[in-house]
Amino acid sequence: MIRITDSFVIDERDISETFIRASGPGGQNVNKVSTAVELRYDATKAGLPDDAFARLETLAGRLMTQDRILVIQAQETRSQERNRAAALQRLIDLLRKSLIRPKKRRPTKATYSSQMKRLAGKQKDSRTKKLRNKRISMD
Repeated sequence: MIRITDSFVIDERDISETFIRASGPGGQNVNKVSTAVELRYDATKAGLPDDAFARLETLAGRLMTQDRILVIQAQETRSQERNRAAALQRLIDLLRKSLIRPKKRRPTKATYSSQMKRLAGKQKDSRTKKLRNKRISMD
C-alpha cells in the first residue's frame, strides 16, 4: 500500500509500469537501454470522493485518458530506478493535490480608505490626460 495522506492509501498492485527507451540525447546508452518509465494507474480504483475525482481530472488534464487511466512518463535521468521513483512521486503529488479542498472565497467589502485612494488616483489620471489635450493656438 502506498500512503498518499494519513487517511488515504492506494494499492500498488493497481499501478502498472512499462519501461521504454528514452528520447533525446544520451549517446549509445539511449539506443540500448530502456530507462524511461511509463506508469499507468486506473483512477477509478482509487476510491476518491466525487469532488476530489473531479479535481483530479482537472489537474491531470492530458495525462488522463478517456478511460480515466492516468499515464505518467518519466525520462529525466539515465537510471531506470530513479525514473521509476520520479513517476511514482508525480502520481502521489497529483493525488495529494486532488484531495485538498479549495477554501471558499468570502467576499469582503473594500475599506473606506481604499475606496478614497482609488478615486484620488482616478482623478489624478483624469487631470493628467486633460492637460495633454490642451491645444495651443498659434494666432
